Amino acid sequence: MSDLLAPLRLFVRVARTGSFSRAGRELAISQPSASRIIAALEREVGAPLLTRTTRVVVLTEAGSEYLTRVEPLLDALEEANQAARGTGELRGVLRLALPTSIAAREIIPRLPRFLSRHPALRMDLLLDDGRQDLVREGVDVALRFGELTDSSGTARFIGMNQRLLAASPAYLRRAGKPASPAELANHALIIGPPGMSSAGWSFEREGRTVSLRVKGRLTFTVNEGATAAAVAGLGIVSTGLWGCRAELASGALVRILEDWSMPSQEINAVFPAGRGAKRSARAFVDFLINDLKELASPALRGSQGGVKPM
Repeated sequence: MSDLLAPLRLFVRVARTGSFSRAGRELAISQPSASRIIAALEREVGAPLLTRTTRVVVLTEAGSEYLTRVEPLLDALEEANQAARGTGELRGVLRLALPTSIAAREIIPRLPRFLSRHPALRMDLLLDDGRQDLVREGVDVALRFGELTDSSGTARFIGMNQRLLAASPAYLRRAGKPASPAELANHALIIGPPGMSSAGWSFEREGRTVSLRVKGRLTFTVNEGATAAAVAGLGIVSTGLWGCRAELASGALVRILEDWSMPSQEINAVFPAGRGAKRSARAFVDFLINDLKELASPALRGSQGGVKPM
């Protein structure tokens, strides 16, 4: 059976890495041998699966469809093998889709501890601030901020990303510190991804809600740009606590209007529809839920980790 599955495993790795040589190194196969094996697989399938150029290897339309069907089968077989061994060891490849900022700030620094527990596990990290087609991209689990709009699949609650306003000490010395939401009209505003809304910004205090239409001096599609602009003294940033807590801790940014609350965002781990979650994906989410407790709202910690339909 190993001889039958080896070409499929090689095909998946070539498709995911975009490289015959890299996939060959991972599986201890020479680049010429990898190329011959894939060519033989294509003859057996009866269709070209990969387009080869001097610089890159990409999936054909048939190859993309083949990958979507084959990869879950290999994952299921690996799960069965792990269960039969009964060792609890995680093996294979875990493919994660993560927003860039949360990956760099909170997830990657935690990976050494997780991977040290599972030395046979490999990870592919897809860093993208957009929302991917998890099945098409072969993603095992994705972290997503905000409301879940897809009605299929399942998700596990990780925590809440508290929205806030912050600015650098230099900016506040120069422009003054606003004492109320209304005073924001006199300031340069930086709008980050959690703050982008056609309805503007909403604040609440003691049962009173204030909504403002805002016009940002700078608007960013990624959190890192918005936070860097605020640290540089370019204005007041609207972002999430997960995206600026290091700067708040160091004093590079100072939180403002702390007695007013802004709407928070849910953070969920999302599993692809149409197949059961991989054991390694479930284990990784369990690890995150336990390790990220300090970032969750205390009032919501009791509900963390619940599985819910999307």
